[in-house]
Amino acid sequence: MRISRKAGLVASTTLCGALALGVAGPAGPAFSAVTDSPAHSASAAPVPGADALAKQNTALAGAGAVLQPVTDLVAGVLKAPDGKLSKDEATKHAAGVKKALDGLTAEAKAATGKAGTPGARAQAPGPELVAKAAADLQAKVDALVKASAAGDAKATAAALQATLTGTVNVVVAIVLGGDLPAPDLKGLPKLPTLPGVDPAATLPSL
Repeated sequence: MRISRKAGLVASTTLCGALALGVAGPAGPAFSAVTDSPAHSASAAPVPGADALAKQNTALAGAGAVLQPVTDLVAGVLKAPDGKLSKDEATKHAAGVKKALDGLTAEAKAATGKAGTPGARAQAPGPELVAKAAADLQAKVDALVKASAAGDAKATAAALQATLTGTVNVVVAIVLGGDLPAPDLKGLPKLPTLPGVDPAATLPSL
């Protein structure tokens, strides 16, 4: 089965993002293991800005949780003869993606529900967009699984492209949701902002 050069480029970009986020994911548990060791007293002062940093790390973990099962599904379809997954493989991949997207959607809806509290209304657009992107990706994944299981190579190629694009949509929605700091690497373009959402300009002061 052949897919477009553009689809391959998007796939490479998404997989690179999965690797980068995979490194960031374990940061929370690793940090917990250090601070909970006997060498650190219980009375030690918390890291400055810990709450904000934890929130940002959770956002990155959410992106990583979505990327892995989706890229696993895409890789499985690309490796399968004629892009046709067996019934068991299709069911396994579909379940993994659904679990990840359900978790992301639940977190987004919980954050949106807090919009009614004082000072939180400005953050509503971000979580709402994440939930919308998650729902869109779920529909695209469903279409990919259906096309692959049916052995329709042409429909599978189109569904692969749509699924990768949907995954990028989720990642961008998370990045622009307002919880993450703006990137500061020289050479990167300035990211756009969402109406009503102010992304953190820098990491919390230490």
